[in-house]
Amino acid sequence: MDEARDDGFQATTYQSDDGLTLHARDYGGPDITDRLPIVCLPGLTRNSRDFHQLALLLSTDRAMPRRVITLDYRGRGLSDWDANKANYNLGVETRDVISACQHIAIEHAIFIGTSRGGLILHLLAEMRPDLLAAVIFNDIGPEIEPSGLKRIRDYLNSAAPPRNWPEAVAFLKTCHGPYFTALEERDWQEMAGAIYRELDGKPIADFDPAIAAQLQMIDFDQPLPDLWHYYDRLATMPLMVVKGENSDLISDKTLAEMSARCPAIVMLEAPGQGHAPLLHMQPLLQRIRRFVAEA
Repeated sequence: MDEARDDGFQATTYQSDDGLTLHARDYGGPDITDRLPIVCLPGLTRNSRDFHQLALLLSTDRAMPRRVITLDYRGRGLSDWDANKANYNLGVETRDVISACQHIAIEHAIFIGTSRGGLILHLLAEMRPDLLAAVIFNDIGPEIEPSGLKRIRDYLNSAAPPRNWPEAVAFLKTCHGPYFTALEERDWQEMAGAIYRELDGKPIADFDPAIAAQLQMIDFDQPLPDLWHYYDRLATMPLMVVKGENSDLISDKTLAEMSARCPAIVMLEAPGQGHAPLLHMQPLLQRIRRFVAEA
């Protein structure tokens, strides 16, 4: 089921293997057939709106427009919430991405994965490597820094619901301001519009709270699992990794190991940004356009 929109994309829904109705945005549309499409996968509690500005810029590029697909995982954005909260896991969400590609008839694409989206790409390399033409990791790699994940756990599980949009913006500035010194007022407002949706006149966080609650179950006294085995499968294709200058989720040690295993990987730092960088800002956008054109 597709719904025409006047803001640069078509909204589409599709069914997961277990019967949930999931949502995606299609920028540019299927008429752009002479270039690889781009599929964007958001972070843990985020949704397709995170990529709106980037998708508009890439899909309307005068020299080389691209079809761009952005997804809402189950329990996020306009997708159904799952009654079985255990299904909020990487394996199930990877299968949902495969279902999205089948619905939209994507056989081979450039994938951009922000945070959890990048983890899903590691599993996709095992389950459906034929889908992957090139990969951009946005502030994520095969290892996660526990301190960064703890910080995400704490702010997701401790926030009081904002009473209005100015409060929502102010909360984001309080949480992320020290890490995102490059952002201006419009950027913060757009971030709020991506994270929250309006219900009964008030902004609410646009995800199932059970997703954030899962982070409270992590035993940080034990080493976090890594995905190096899956990363090695990705190292044969064009790769880029974007790291926020002030990010605490991916370490320089992990970046060095990623480069050692894939010497051709493109490393890019997002100045004045933390986890996870806004990819439509310069100088990131220019470098992403170049990487996409050469993939």
